[in-house]
Amino acid sequence: QVQLVESGGGLVQVGDSLRLSCAASGRTSSTYTMGWFRQAPGKEREFVAAIGWGGINPYYEDSVRDRFTISKDNVKNTVYLQMNRLKPEDTAVYYCAASRTSYTRVAYYFGSWGQGTQVTVSS
Repeated sequence: QVQLVESGGGLVQVGDSLRLSCAASGRTSSTYTMGWFRQAPGKEREFVAAIGWGGINPYYEDSVRDRFTISKDNVKNTVYLQMNRLKPEDTAVYYCAASRTSYTRVAYYFGSWGQGTQVTVSS
């Protein structure tokens, strides 16, 4: 099992930036993909971005592609989500997740999840 601990959420204004962190520990040897998902009140959990365990091949949901950047520090086993030009519709609880499947954006294939961190963008 992989343990994931997120941090970095908060309350920001429209247009601000925020960086989320996710520290992975435990049995990470079988992890192929690290991802970020988000869930807004009353909505389904949705894919945001993901990256291969080696810190390569990032991919994004279309609405964040030009504003968010996912990266990974392979020494610290920490994944980051840099979020720029934040919008009110980015308000959600953001979850870090780990998958044994390569190049997936389907929540079903992510077997380990963090506790979530709240991001609120105020207009």
